[in-house]
Amino acid sequence: MTTLIKKSKIKKKDGVNMEILKYNNISIKSHIETDLLLAAISFDGKKCLVGTSEDCFEHHILLENFGNDSRDIDKYFRITFDDKEANWTFVCPPDYKGIKDKQRRINAFYSDGLAAIGDFLQQIGLYISIQIAPRYNRHYKYMLEE
Repeated sequence: MTTLIKKSKIKKKDGVNMEILKYNNISIKSHIETDLLLAAISFDGKKCLVGTSEDCFEHHILLENFGNDSRDIDKYFRITFDDKEANWTFVCPPDYKGIKDKQRRINAFYSDGLAAIGDFLQQIGLYISIQIAPRYNRHYKYMLEE
């Protein structure tokens, strides 16, 4: 089976392009109301990988489907989304940006992730809430406690 990957470059407000790669040439608009979609946005905000949960199942498989090493999962902000909301897999890697202090690291991860995810959603025309799933709340709660 030949996999087609559709590339599109969308100009962001700050002039930097985010390359959005769509697995199996999916149309986000045609899947958004009926399927759960997965997205992995690079930490630098320059690239986003998108696929359906039916094709990719999980984010590490999404990465593999694009020829990336699945062990690089911690180099991406990860969300699942539909037309109603986005759920963020909020797991801050211990080496994020080389920040040693856990509180500062998680705060930076939160701020950067919110910006990158928000940019992606806006660029595809979605204005929906971004939720952190309860099972991934541990780091978020730590940030709020300190």
